[in-house]
Amino acid sequence: MVQATYGHGTHNDFVLVFDEDDKIKFTPEQIKRICDRKSGVGSDGFIKIIKKDGTWFMDYSNADGSLAEMCGNGIRVMARYLTDRGYQPSGIYAINTRAGKKFLAVPEVGDISVNMGQVSQVPGEIAAKSNSNSYRGFNIDVGNPHAVVFVDDLVKIGDLKIAPQVSPAGEYPDGVNVEFAQLLANGEINMRVYERGVGETQSCGTGICAVALAATIEKKKSLPVKWVINPPGGKLVVEIDGHSNATLTGAAELIKDIELDQYL
Repeated sequence: MVQATYGHGTHNDFVLVFDEDDKIKFTPEQIKRICDRKSGVGSDGFIKIIKKDGTWFMDYSNADGSLAEMCGNGIRVMARYLTDRGYQPSGIYAINTRAGKKFLAVPEVGDISVNMGQVSQVPGEIAAKSNSNSYRGFNIDVGNPHAVVFVDDLVKIGDLKIAPQVSPAGEYPDGVNVEFAQLLANGEINMRVYERGVGETQSCGTGICAVALAATIEKKKSLPVKWVINPPGGKLVVEIDGHSNATLTGAAELIKDIELDQYL
């Protein structure tokens, strides 16, 4: 029997399997079935929690079964699991990812912060097209690729059922996460995101960090900065220090335990 846990960070949701010794193998097809919202558990991503060389490792896959570097919301949910289930004391500790080691501040209850590492702008302007509308934007690296574009009204973006077209076409050979951001009069930012390998999601941790850096550039602000960003799933805070290191803070919740045998 394969046990799992379902949880979310600002409604960016995940299926987590604790497999410290890395004994359980999942194929991309199995992960896709598990994440399917019609016939499976239904989630944006799949996290296998393992340990490598004495450090927790986030083995993360997108909903379509493809591997991804990391996920800023998912790593907070993983940390909540480790602490709530007694595998790791609360406090500051590290989780390894395919995008490197990330340090988290995990209280017994409440919001979790994760140091996402350096965020940077890749030279060259990009454009993204959605529902025949084209928008200029920024190519941002958060350990995974992001195309951030600014809009006056998020409603005009449309339903995001298909991936936005991003140009130059050859800039992202492995696909790209696309964020649409709206700067508000109160200094906060609303956003929507199309995640590669998933589709539109309620939130995206790395995407939120990408939006924070793009907004800093767009508004010609100097580091350090702090942004409050509102994806559909809820409010998150991003702080970028003088060395371009981003810290993401927000909620992470475990909802229920489930069995996966019927999907394997």
